[in-house]
Amino acid sequence: MNFPANLRYTKDHEWISLEGNTATIGITEFAQSELGDIVYVDISTKGKALAAEEVFGTVEAVKTVSDLFLPVSGTITEVNAGLEAQPELVNSDPYGQGWMIKMTVDNTADVEALMSAEAYGALVS
Repeated sequence: MNFPANLRYTKDHEWISLEGNTATIGITEFAQSELGDIVYVDISTKGKALAAEEVFGTVEAVKTVSDLFLPVSGTITEVNAGLEAQPELVNSDPYGQGWMIKMTVDNTADVEALMSAEAYGALVS
């Protein structure tokens, strides 16, 4: 499994990448493999301020629906429009074109408190 070292991870299998105070968030390679073929991504929280660990959307696979949890507090500024037509991008490129949201982070130090790639790898092994 691939867990890029430049990202931070949550126990709920989301990853986060931070540039300044803007974060990009998606689900990990492990999460998408556990879910199976993703058929729909439902995120209707654009423009909303949410607390860490609040649900920001859902991802639907052939056999299940799973909640998506925000890694840190902030305001969702963008939803990946490409997932409407191609939700399978989450399966094929979870750390690239399969990203889910961008947000403005309330406190960037909260990102550093999340798991490293090594810690996340240990969690899922």
